[in-house]
Amino acid sequence: MSATHPRRSLAIRVMTVVASAAALCTTALAAPASAHGSVVDPPSRNYGCLERWGGDHLNPNMAQTDPMCAQAWQRDPNAMWNWNGLYRENVGGNHQAAVPDGQLCSGGRTQSGRYAAMDTVGNWIAANKPRQFTLNLRDEARHGADYLRIYITRQGFDPTSQALTWGNLELVTTTGRIAPAGNYTAQVNAGSRTGRHVVFTIWQASHLDQPYYLCSDVNFTG
Repeated sequence: MSATHPRRSLAIRVMTVVASAAALCTTALAAPASAHGSVVDPPSRNYGCLERWGGDHLNPNMAQTDPMCAQAWQRDPNAMWNWNGLYRENVGGNHQAAVPDGQLCSGGRTQSGRYAAMDTVGNWIAANKPRQFTLNLRDEARHGADYLRIYITRQGFDPTSQALTWGNLELVTTTGRIAPAGNYTAQVNAGSRTGRHVVFTIWQASHLDQPYYLCSDVNFTG
């Protein structure tokens, strides 16, 4: 057996270090640049799909038990893995101009249409809520909020068969400025509403002009 030449051994070690560094750079580039956030209670549509199926998203039973999440996973799994990235930028507070009717739950097909499946009309699984409840928003990046605007669909609107439009919504809660933290809460009063509704939250982040548009399906139980 011949001994390895010192220069060859050094070259092998250098190549190994370079390859390891390249692998680390590739991993860093593949990871999200930063985390953001979403409404987690009642869960936004894509967060709910991640919560229920993130560990079992290839399960064929999803098509029968949770068909709206099934179509969302099939259309673009990144809508769930990037549950905290449903935002636009530089809207200037003119939300209705930036987000057309029928596209509210995808933020106007933001992020090159990644979240388009959130606009699909159908029987999304709804969280049971009393008429007065606490909305919880998770902010993993601690952006803070200029405000949260929380809307609820008008009584008589059927989210299982109708596309969501601005005219279907009624503003029920607006917060003031919220300091950066990991979670924000807002008290919501749904009035006399009963049955199925959509809670639509606009989170205007404070670090720059970056509003988030978040649909949560609820069933008001009284």
